[in-house]
Amino acid sequence: MASPSTPGYFSPLTLQLIGPRSWTDVPAVLGYDPTDPYAVQISFGEVGTSSDGARVPPEGGITWLLARDLLRAGLDRPAGDGDVRMWPAHSAPDVLFLHLRAPSGEALFELSRGAVAAFLRHTDAMVPPGSESALLRLDDELSALLADGGADPGR
Repeated sequence: MASPSTPGYFSPLTLQLIGPRSWTDVPAVLGYDPTDPYAVQISFGEVGTSSDGARVPPEGGITWLLARDLLRAGLDRPAGDGDVRMWPAHSAPDVLFLHLRAPSGEALFELSRGAVAAFLRHTDAMVPPGSESALLRLDDELSALLADGGADPGR
């Protein structure tokens, strides 16, 4: 994800962890780095500040990578499959549900649809949807990889 020296966008938000008897506020940060244009990070913990005053994701917390398209689709309909799923609430227009599943357990969160939509608008201004592949230069990367006959890229 973006460091203070690379462009990126971070948006703090509060999720509610839905438990069997109560809800718990969980601070988190949505992060976007145009050098990884298909992905969004959600980092759990308080947003940090770099030495130059830029906002940075929390350190040492748990971070999940999500597809930006999954967030976009989840604003209006159930989206995702497997470990990450998102869907809008039927009874509350500003509520989204985010379900995360890992081998160690699973969690269901409630979050603001408006906050996610505003975050996505900002990322779309940085990298318009549909233009992500142009930033990756996949043809150049593939040519470089194949130029050595598929040699071990770690050498």
